[in-house]
Amino acid sequence: MRVAVHTLGCKLNYSESSTIAREFMSRGYEVVPDTADADIHVVNTCSVTGHSDKKDRNLIRRLHRRSPDALIVVTGCYAQLKWQEAAELDGVGIVLGAVSKGRVADIVERVLAGGKASCAYTEVTPIESVHDIFPAYSTGERTRSFLKIQDGCDYKCSYCTVPYARGESRSLPPDLLVRQAEEIAAAGIREIVLTGVNTGDYGRKTGDSFPDLLRALNAVDGIERYRISSIEPNLLTSQVVEWIASGTKFLPHFHIPLQSGCDRILGRMGRRYRTADFRSKIELIRSVMDHVFFGIDVIAGFPGETDEDFRETCAFLEEIRPAFIHVFPYSRRAGTPAAGMPCQVDETVKAARVGVLEEMCSRFHTAFCKENSGREEEVLFESKSRNGMMYGYTRNYIKVERPYDSDLIGRIVKVRLD
Repeated sequence: MRVAVHTLGCKLNYSESSTIAREFMSRGYEVVPDTADADIHVVNTCSVTGHSDKKDRNLIRRLHRRSPDALIVVTGCYAQLKWQEAAELDGVGIVLGAVSKGRVADIVERVLAGGKASCAYTEVTPIESVHDIFPAYSTGERTRSFLKIQDGCDYKCSYCTVPYARGESRSLPPDLLVRQAEEIAAAGIREIVLTGVNTGDYGRKTGDSFPDLLRALNAVDGIERYRISSIEPNLLTSQVVEWIASGTKFLPHFHIPLQSGCDRILGRMGRRYRTADFRSKIELIRSVMDHVFFGIDVIAGFPGETDEDFRETCAFLEEIRPAFIHVFPYSRRAGTPAAGMPCQVDETVKAARVGVLEEMCSRFHTAFCKENSGREEEVLFESKSRNGMMYGYTRNYIKVERPYDSDLIGRIVKVRLD
């Protein structure tokens, strides 16, 4: 049977989808691209915003129209949070929550054997009972793999549904992660991105150490570059920063969620730092590393955010000048404290603020690239090509293009940035 795995949302989902696909392959299924016709469509969903839910539903409906006789399996955060809604969508045969994600192939075979796929079969465990963790890493690209080190979050920021979809913070054993990194290296992949819901929380409950994990992974032969996908500013310690700067395989690229540059709004969000803490972390990193890429998340239009609060955020961003801003309009999520807060911001105001932040992002990113112009950098080139050009990323995450040359795929090449 032909299986297509569809991924929405974060890099963590990509690592899990790839692992689900490998499990189907090991059982003799033919895994096909997500654009192809298939007998089984596995949809690994996202539910971080209302727009994410809409994208999940739209994809499921498109798949059913395209392949009306195919079995559609829905898993991921949307399946955990809104399993009843997912089960009622036309074409959906199986809905699997967080604890079942690692057993998708097994459950599909069991359900098909019982002839139950014509009506929605659901297996969704209450999230407070989820203590297991599904090991996962992505394959399929010759250049980069996403390695899951941790899942879940205990922070419960006032706007976020992820703890209700992913459960409590839990970590994978370091020896398992080292073995998986060795498997990734054996496949010829040169770069690993460490991913999780709250990566910096790694090992807190198990007695393992995040710095020790980084050191163990750094020693894996064959992997030449590591990135940390996202890390909370209060968990990015000076010990980790100074070790990375000492000459390791970990790159000068940090994705650090800010969410607001206004301390009053950070308090309403339930964030565990204030702008002074964030500023000092940026200053520390810049003091020990050159040409660092900072990607920063910002939410526009959080409940109660006034024009003055938004101006504070903009002023703070002008001060720290990240290389990129990931901009999100606030999305009201049922069941979160922020959904019931007074002074919800009008959608037109949110949209205007998003526009301001996107303009700032474009300006900052252009300036960052210009600051790097003329430097010699190492680029890992990818296999993708478009209009006769190939692409890759520098150590500090600048996208580079050059005429396509198949001999450069998966190689790290020194170039002078123009």
